[in-house]
Amino acid sequence: MGLEALPPNLYLGFAAAIGLAVGSFANAAIHRLPRPELKLTEPKRSQCPKCGHGIRWYENLPVISWLALRGRCAGCRDRISVRYPLVELFTGGLFVLAAWLTPQEQTGLLLVRWLVLASLVIATFVDFDFFEIPDEISIGGIVVAPFASLLVPALHRDTWVSQWLAQRAEPGAAPLEDPSAAVGAFEALAGSVAGIAVGGGVLLVIGWIGKRLFKADAMGFGDVKLLAAAGGFIGPGGALVSLMIASVFGSIAGVGNVVRMTCVTWRRNRRRGTGRPFSHALGIGHIVGRYLPFGPHLALGIGIVLLAWEDVLQAWPTA
Repeated sequence: MGLEALPPNLYLGFAAAIGLAVGSFANAAIHRLPRPELKLTEPKRSQCPKCGHGIRWYENLPVISWLALRGRCAGCRDRISVRYPLVELFTGGLFVLAAWLTPQEQTGLLLVRWLVLASLVIATFVDFDFFEIPDEISIGGIVVAPFASLLVPALHRDTWVSQWLAQRAEPGAAPLEDPSAAVGAFEALAGSVAGIAVGGGVLLVIGWIGKRLFKADAMGFGDVKLLAAAGGFIGPGGALVSLMIASVFGSIAGVGNVVRMTCVTWRRNRRRGTGRPFSHALGIGHIVGRYLPFGPHLALGIGIVLLAWEDVLQAWPTA
């Protein structure tokens, strides 16, 4: 029996359970991938980073174990960050959302969306902690995307490159009323390759221009690879729209962080009685507050396009 045969409530419950389990794996990946002394497969059992206590299976149940242990290691009683259950809950929620937005009979499309969302969760939190995006996520996505597109052509049914190729498959034939319905494996593969080229290329160009203008790196290469990988799953148009969405949210977050750091510095100057003017705090806030990882905002834009491309197109201004 496939997922399409499950009752809707059970279907979403299954998605939640899978998401929680994948969230637990994501926590391990977030901790291990950026640390060269660790491997994703070694050690086989998760360990407490402070005392080395091997975490037993019943201490590693998503959310439940953290609550049962009251957020402390069973060995040394050191605190376990609340971020662990939050990542699990967040991933579970994303998996349920994806299942709700994906036609229940399209199991392959749902599985690919789950894979992309889990990867974005890992990339987001690693970038928050280390200002880098693991190659296992970005380069891995670039490699996997074309194969996924071949197996699940529905990924690119709304990609203009794929639709254009489907329309031209039979020269002289009448225009198709719904080109998306004619997108097959070859057309989807072409859309994926075009998405990789456009997603990576546009950030390379932006980075080159920014370096010429500001004499400093304006774009991390990890972001370039992440958007290239995303383009392989959402096509060239999706990659560009994702970048636009990320830029809007990134700008809002950047301004907010500058304001926050300015206020923190101003209050500290007043508390210490330094007598420094507000312009000093504003200058510090501008320098410090603008340093934010862009990967999480890219992940947000990619996730929105991945799950709600048609809604994005409807909401996009056409005038």
